[in-house]
Amino acid sequence: MTTRPAGTADVALIQALVRGAFLHYVPRIGQEPAPMGADYAVPVAEGRCRVVEDHGRIVGVLQCATHPGFLEVETLAVATEAQGRGVGSKLLEYAEDRARELGRPEVRLCTNEAMTENLTYYARRGFTETGRGTQHGYRRVFFAKPVPAGRIG
Repeated sequence: MTTRPAGTADVALIQALVRGAFLHYVPRIGQEPAPMGADYAVPVAEGRCRVVEDHGRIVGVLQCATHPGFLEVETLAVATEAQGRGVGSKLLEYAEDRARELGRPEVRLCTNEAMTENLTYYARRGFTETGRGTQHGYRRVFFAKPVPAGRIG
């Protein structure tokens, strides 16, 4: 598996991957999760998306945004057939390295509270729950992880 910046030619594949990865949450949430309706052309053009490829096929995507004091993981999605193979961990490691590169001491993200498996997934990767609330009509759980200065990669 390799990671690389997403390119314009990847946008449709990213959108399809995200839709597939989040589709099973629709019944739990009662609506499509926010990442399913996002237009990935803009963050791809801005260089804010990274993909993981396995045998020439995109199996994971990470979308980030830089803020004063932290790097935000806006979307993390792994193709259903690639889940459990370390793709998400690889992308989160990239986010931490990127935060370090940019001098941001923390990575933040949120997930829907109905995505219960994500709550334990992020906790196992060193993220701490920082709060809960409704945002854009979704019930969110917010997480943060300190990024110690040091070696990148």
